[in-house]
This record gives sequence, structure tokens and C-alpha cells, in this order.
Amino acid sequence: MITAIVLIKTSVDRIPEIAESIAALDNVSEVFSVTGTYDLIAMVRVPRHDDLAEVIPGRISKIPGVEGTDTHVAFRTYSQHDLEAAFAIGLES
Repeated sequence: MITAIVLIKTSVDRIPEIAESIAALDNVSEVFSVTGTYDLIAMVRVPRHDDLAEVIPGRISKIPGVEGTDTHVAFRTYSQHDLEAAFAIGLES
């Protein structure tokens, strides 16, 4: 599975509606409203690199109010939750 972190600039007055539209798309697992240079961050998960083109410029960028995106493709995922689960196998709490 390929994970992309998509930083999104939007029309500020439409952030909630735009976030909901993005979150409803297939392959988008989460959308965060954030402070800073960007307004939203979307987590996109696809089986193949080619699928990123369909989701990001093909769907996200075409949502009315999306002004621009900056995409970062993850090499590896490190998660405290995943590490705790791996070391807890077979142990009772």
C-alpha cells in the first residue's frame, strides 16, 4: 500500500465542505483541518503509484474551492501504535 500525505490550500470560507468532499473520496482515509500554510491535510492510500494521479490531480484538485496541493509520498510508516501491538502479541494485559 502506498501512502501519500497531501497538503491542501483551499478557499478559507469553505474549509468544512471541502474537507467533507475530500473525505468522501475513495482512497482517502483521513482529512485534517490544520493551522499554518495549508488548510487541510489528506491521507491517501492506494495500491499502485499510478493510482495517485487518479486520486490527487484527478479528484482532489478538481473539487471546487481546492486552490492547490503539495504531495509527499511516504517511504515507510512508523507508528507507536503498530510497535506496541507487535510487542504485545501473545501477552495478556
